[in-house]
Amino acid sequence: MPSPTPERAGQNGNSRGASLVKQGSILSLLTLGSRIAGLVREMVKAALLGTSPLSDAFSVAFMIPNLFRRLFAEGSIAVAFIPTFKGYLIEDNKEKTKDFLSSFITLLTFLVTLVVLLGIALTPLLVPIFSLKELNETILLTQIMFPFLALISFAAFLQGILNSHSIFAPSGFAPIVLNVVIILCSYGLSPLLGNPARAMAVGVLIGGTLQCLIQWPAVYRLGYRISFSSMKKAFTNPGTRTVLRLVGPTIVGMAAYQLNDLVSTALAGRAGPGVVSSLQYSLRLQELFLGIFAVSIGTVLLPDLAGYAKKGQWAEYNQRLITAMDIIALITIPVTIFSLQQGEVIIRLLFQANSFNEESVALTKNAFTYHIVGLFFIAINRILAPAFYAQSDSKSPTLAGILSFFVNMILAALLVGPMKGGGVALALTLASMVNTVFLLLFLRRNPQVAVGRAVASALGYTTKLAVFSGLAVLPLVWLSPRLLSIFQGRGRLIGYGMPLLINTLVFGVIGAALLVLSKDKQALYIAKSLKRRF
Repeated sequence: MPSPTPERAGQNGNSRGASLVKQGSILSLLTLGSRIAGLVREMVKAALLGTSPLSDAFSVAFMIPNLFRRLFAEGSIAVAFIPTFKGYLIEDNKEKTKDFLSSFITLLTFLVTLVVLLGIALTPLLVPIFSLKELNETILLTQIMFPFLALISFAAFLQGILNSHSIFAPSGFAPIVLNVVIILCSYGLSPLLGNPARAMAVGVLIGGTLQCLIQWPAVYRLGYRISFSSMKKAFTNPGTRTVLRLVGPTIVGMAAYQLNDLVSTALAGRAGPGVVSSLQYSLRLQELFLGIFAVSIGTVLLPDLAGYAKKGQWAEYNQRLITAMDIIALITIPVTIFSLQQGEVIIRLLFQANSFNEESVALTKNAFTYHIVGLFFIAINRILAPAFYAQSDSKSPTLAGILSFFVNMILAALLVGPMKGGGVALALTLASMVNTVFLLLFLRRNPQVAVGRAVASALGYTTKLAVFSGLAVLPLVWLSPRLLSIFQGRGRLIGYGMPLLINTLVFGVIGAALLVLSKDKQALYIAKSLKRRF
């Protein structure tokens, strides 16, 4: 099918932008619920464990299986499964599609089972590199949670099927259940298991199981009856061979990414007690913003870009990508400016209770200040990566990831001494900037992709948003300390919640007014989409 002309693409640009917002808003609402539940989970963890050695133990134990998750779940599904499966849907051959799904689930089951068994066996050799005080407890928690890798991989497989059919609700709801289960287990099982960390670990397994079960009915309603195939068929199926070919180059990149996290966490562990946990609390806040918008839009974007690329509709592809990048900027730039000014208030409101003391606040604020500066770059990377995967190109983002990994390793090693957790956070931010630069450079190699137009649009738009956000935050410099003084001594919820709410409203009203006065296109897309929905 020939690519539509730029004029035609321009005429349809508004509908595509509104469609992206509409589809993204559905997932964003569910993801908002998931992130809020995840935030409550971290609040529970902060209250029960604070930044104690036991908190560091749980943070490391939960991180290790999640590193492998990026390869078997987010990695293989986003990089290889969705583009390949989308091709089968376009071909519309039900028998071939069924064979591919059976072969893929067989291959996935074999690989994740092997990794889980090896992971449990090798945990006692891996955990000591983090130099944690609670060594034995960390080993036990890691071994308990390693099967979560298999559960989340199967959940991602089901999500890939649903997302390819533009069905996002079940996969958006599943993480909410995971977080709620962990919260309930934290309190309900702690008396039985000896400490809250073990209770949370068991909650991870129960929640992971429910993540799979929740999505299965929607897949069943689509008419899929997935069964296992022979191992020979699993490795020789054309679809699985395509998946292996696509995901192969990312193994190196994912391995680098995993090593990156391992080294950063090991460095943080040597920086002192509580640093590992403070980085995790800070990242949870950052992921709250990323998850609501960047991940949601990236999830919706990939199937569309894959379809446009396979059909040769490059004008549509370019417009979709530019719209997504601008929407990401519209969200992340104001959030970054506001969070820099209100970071300590946010941390005290959400986490300061029981075991989370003044030292915990200081450690987390130090990390959050440097993490939040990289919000835009991390978010835009999650939009740019699907632009490659949609073209069945996994090598370019892999290479960009490897290069940024080396930058992060070097900077983290240099900065962790003088800056402790802040140095590790700053290293991640700078490495994310490098990753963005390389992704854009590599994307230019495809002459059909209008990288220059996308970058020009993003630069101009982010500059405008930065100026507007700076103007909107200026009144808070005067207002915030006075509000904190007025509400002081009225408990955490009122003492910090009311000042944060008022500051947010002031910032939001000023920012919205500036966008309206400038007749901002992306803001109008979002406003029109929300008006149609409500």
